This record gives sequence, C-alpha cells and structure tokens, in this order.
Amino acid sequence: MIAVDRISFNVSQGEFVSIVGPSGCGKSTVLNTLAGLETPFEGEVLVDGRPLTSPRPEIGMVFQQPHLFPWKSVRKNIAHGPRARGKSAAEARQIADGLIEMIGLTKFAAAYPHTLSGGMQQRVAIARALANQPRVLLMDEPFGALDAQTRAVMQDNLLELRGRINATVVFVTHDIDEAILLSDRVVIMSAGPGRILRDLRIDLPRPRSNAILTEAGYLALKKECLDLIRAEGLRAFNQMGEAG
Repeated sequence: MIAVDRISFNVSQGEFVSIVGPSGCGKSTVLNTLAGLETPFEGEVLVDGRPLTSPRPEIGMVFQQPHLFPWKSVRKNIAHGPRARGKSAAEARQIADGLIEMIGLTKFAAAYPHTLSGGMQQRVAIARALANQPRVLLMDEPFGALDAQTRAVMQDNLLELRGRINATVVFVTHDIDEAILLSDRVVIMSAGPGRILRDLRIDLPRPRSNAILTEAGYLALKKECLDLIRAEGLRAFNQMGEAG
C-alpha cells in the first residue's frame, strides 16, 4: 500500500511549516521520513543538500506523548541528550537548566514526570528535543492529547519559544486553528495516498496570539483550509462506498 505519493516541498532555514490533512493521509509518514525513521521507496530527503538516510542528532523529534524517562528528574531528562553526545555533567546541567528556565519549570527541575501535569510533561519533552540544539525540530501532534485550555497555553508557549530559538520546525496537526496560528506555511495533504493539495503561505503579522483567531484575514485562511480538507474527506468517503 502506498502511504504518500509524489510528495515534494522545501522548507527554508528558520521556517515553521505545518502539515494538515484528513486522517490517514500520511502526515506522520512524511514526518517520520523527514526524521530518518522511515526510508522512501523512491525519491530522497535532503537536509542542507545532503541525503538523509538515518536519524541525525541535528534533527529533533517531539511526539504526541512525552515519552520521558520516568526514573529521571526533569533536569536529567533534558540533560540526557547532551550527556549521550559527550558533554560533561556540568555542561549538560547548564544546558538543561537554561532550557528549564526557558520553559518556565525552574521550580520543578528536580521533580519526576509522574508528578507533572500533561502540559508540563510536554514542555519537558520539547526542552529535551532542544537540548541537542537541533537545526530541525519535527513535532508530531505534540498537543493532541491535551485538553483545550492546556493546548491553548502550550500554543502560546511554543510561539514564545519560536522567537528564542533558530530551529526550523515541521509540525503535524489535525487542528487548523493551531496550524494557522503557529505557521509561516501550511501544507494541505489529500486523502491517502497522500499528495500535496495546497502549500499555503500564512501572511499574518507576528508576534501572534490566540486573539488572532477572530480576525478577518485569519478566518479567510481557515475557510480555505477547511474547504479543501472537507472536499478531500468527502471524496475519500465516496471512494470507500464505491469500493464496498
């Protein structure tokens, strides 16, 4: 079975690009391929002009679930990557403490994951990915398991973090509001096998906040995205009916 078919797009240094589309369209497959976790049957992924054939330390990944080490404190979870790459304990601690301050969890540096809320755990997961100073940060529905209020807070946190890091971000989400709020571009995929329907530039001013969700320019972009995705969802539904 083909998950994605003839996908081709570029992401410039420092861009934030979201990928959206109907369920099963191959969004996570694209992200895993960009991470070097899956290998395309045809074509290639280029990072800085070099083919990507396996995971690289300069590419960080954040998943829907935090997947923190339960036996390690917040500080040691974040310091794990730098230590694995040969940093001294003092260097790794310095990196971790700087990121802990950035994500607003200084009082929880010695806490263990089970004592943290879901949103706090996900902040630690993002900081852990940033600890290796990735040039590319891949995020697979990182806020999908959070309640609406926590999700809004995390979106604001990510908007603030984006202004303080230089990483290129590719972000997979089902949430159109989230994609438009966070992104410089939104790539809209078709129903499976996934193809690119539209590569939409989000020309909304920064800095942004959730207040933008009621503005006319935002609403027009949202309608364009929703119309495309609904049409694809209906097409896929009709195809399933014909196949049955």
